[in-house]
Amino acid sequence: MNVTIFGSGYVGLVTGACLAEVGNDVCCVDIDPVRVERLRAGEIPIFEPGLAEMVEQGLTAGRLSFSTDLAAGVAHGEVLFVAVGTPSAADGGADLGAVRSVAETIGAVMTTPKIVVTKSTV
Repeated sequence: MNVTIFGSGYVGLVTGACLAEVGNDVCCVDIDPVRVERLRAGEIPIFEPGLAEMVEQGLTAGRLSFSTDLAAGVAHGEVLFVAVGTPSAADGGADLGAVRSVAETIGAVMTTPKIVVTKSTV
């Protein structure tokens, strides 16, 4: 299955690596080009046991890729995971701006039906 993960932080990266490990074709999309380049080079910014090996295997097998192109990510995935940050807002609630932005992009560019899954804390 073709899967896109929007957000390559802890939640998105671990989810993407695990889904690639079990045979899915996963594209992790992030708006930070430096993060994307580092992930493409196999540099893992977080520690999770076995994660570096899973990412390396996914990259080598061609089942895991990283991109900054949101529209291409929407086109790629049959299932789209939204795993972007939801920092605390000034009022103590979650700042859902990034979730809304990704949702608006998905709605604006998708041309076929998609399954959208929210992995962000909302």
